[in-house]
Amino acid sequence: MISLHTSPVRRRHLGVAAAAAGLLATLLMAGPATATPDPGDMGTARTDVSAAQQAEATAAINSGEVPGVDEIVHSDNITHLANVPKDALKGTNTDLAFQGKYAFAGNYDGFRIFDISNPRSPRTVAQVLCPGSQNDISVSGNLLFLSTDSSRSDNSCTSTTQPATEKSSWEGMKVFDISDKRNPKYVAAVETACGSHTHTLVPERKNVYVYVSSYSPSVTFPDCQPPHDGISVIKVPRNAPEKAAVVNFPVLFPDGGNPGAPDNPGVSKTTGCHDITVLPSKDLAAGACMGDGLLFSIKDPENPKIIDRVQDNVNFAFWHSATFNQTTDKVVFTDELGGGGAATCNEEIGPKRGANGIYDIVGRGDHRKLVFRSYFKIDRPQADTEVCVAHNGSIIPVKGRDLMVQAWYQGGVSVWDFTDSAKPKEIGYFERGPVSTDAVTTAGPWSAYYYNGYIYSNDIAKGFDVLKLDDRRTDPAKRVRLDELNVQTQPDYFDR
Repeated sequence: MISLHTSPVRRRHLGVAAAAAGLLATLLMAGPATATPDPGDMGTARTDVSAAQQAEATAAINSGEVPGVDEIVHSDNITHLANVPKDALKGTNTDLAFQGKYAFAGNYDGFRIFDISNPRSPRTVAQVLCPGSQNDISVSGNLLFLSTDSSRSDNSCTSTTQPATEKSSWEGMKVFDISDKRNPKYVAAVETACGSHTHTLVPERKNVYVYVSSYSPSVTFPDCQPPHDGISVIKVPRNAPEKAAVVNFPVLFPDGGNPGAPDNPGVSKTTGCHDITVLPSKDLAAGACMGDGLLFSIKDPENPKIIDRVQDNVNFAFWHSATFNQTTDKVVFTDELGGGGAATCNEEIGPKRGANGIYDIVGRGDHRKLVFRSYFKIDRPQADTEVCVAHNGSIIPVKGRDLMVQAWYQGGVSVWDFTDSAKPKEIGYFERGPVSTDAVTTAGPWSAYYYNGYIYSNDIAKGFDVLKLDDRRTDPAKRVRLDELNVQTQPDYFDR
């Protein structure tokens, strides 16, 4: 491990030209991008486009339908307070976690800790070099958790890429002691089947349970054999994290899950989960699992129990993440159409694909059901060179309303209202114009979360952004203060 320390708009109408013929067919066949073999050396992904698409992107900018290259636009209720560019860690920026006055930002090359006591001027406290995609990150007390979902030569922070076909290869969970924020210490590692694409904490007083989501097994991978129809559950003793170990692998799909194509063309075959969100105060969890959406009980955290399961084989390609509303009668699932590597916010794809699916939770106890209500997708036009799709977000805690802030890659940051789950609507936004007009480029916010009065966004390419939201509908949230926030471990904002 290497630790490096440093001191201290407008509204537009739909009308972007449709994507070139064949793009939709390509997206239907494309699953999410699998872990790259050498994420630490990976630059921003670029895919060349045709001359016609270049001309269309340029025309959209010139007409004002789309912002100019790297131009920042936003709604009147959002102010851009700060941007901190990448520094020592040059890889792809990923997820965020929060504790007190600190924000923890994942990156394919490791993680970065910011002091956000002054949101207008975040200061870097530490940068830790520890390559391994995608370095999904969370914190609990003095422990920081980091996912590794690429095959490495060993579990150290100086490991190198190594084929998953080799038995000695490693991927899984890493644990750091962050009692000294300026000097995080690597204290434990746990190998998990098929690595750890994402993870979710279920914290208790003496232990932290970690639900590890991973997928894409192969008969050629000794440590990632099919069927891979569940999740790894790790138990981490707070006072002895070096004793962390897998304690269960609950099977969530005894029937194998969604079969995908050819039965369901354009839908990912379920071979595990992508992300899980838990609401510990309600003993409830929602799983976004490739071709399936799950609702399950976590009363016994080592043995989660499925309550309901849904599929959408018409408009959902890849169930990516989940978010409960505070009263636990709704859940928002996101569809990562194109795997975060394609332009999907355009007329060719339409408003129902690469979107959010809003489900009501009806009934009681183990008889609860997920009932589909509507889709939500940003209607701000994006150039055909902009990777845009529903991604990570969090609720904005206001009693009596269901509000959410969400990242959309190059679609930017969206603030939207789903109080009426049948009629969701956007109420604020922040975005940058295309990175390029001559290539499809992966960039934009990976995560956008509301924490203690501000929106924090980790932009894949541009760095760490801080936004201020001033709106009578969201202002009550400014009075809600948290000591810690891992968005996939949703707090009970109003009963603490």
